Amino acid sequence: MTKQIFINLAVSDVQKSMDFYTALGFTNNPQFSDDSGKCMVWSENIYLMILSHEKFLSFTSKEIADTKSKIAGLYSLSLENIDEVNNMMENGLKAGGIEPNEARDYGFIFQRTIEDFDGHTWEIFFMDMSKFPTE
Repeated sequence: MTKQIFINLAVSDVQKSMDFYTALGFTNNPQFSDDSGKCMVWSENIYLMILSHEKFLSFTSKEIADTKSKIAGLYSLSLENIDEVNNMMENGLKAGGIEPNEARDYGFIFQRTIEDFDGHTWEIFFMDMSKFPTE
């Protein structure tokens, strides 16, 4: 079996979150989606499960973190070039996301940050290893 990764996020509004992640470039897999959760596909092996609080709590005995005021994790998505990073960010901002800080350019990595409606934080970046410092 191919190794896959599933990121599960608790969201306050499943449909609004699905629209946001669709704007970022994810696609919905209706086979694993219902009113309480949506399976969003990033690639053949990477999936994002956006789940209502009730559905999310059915998988854990812990409280859901308030990700609007505290960080629970940083999720990163790599893209092919800086234009793709900027395009994804603009689409996400138009869909209601917020950019909590300015873009960062580390020479070989260009990175921007976007938060969804629930405060889940995504680092969108392009990495050019030909510019990686050698010293």
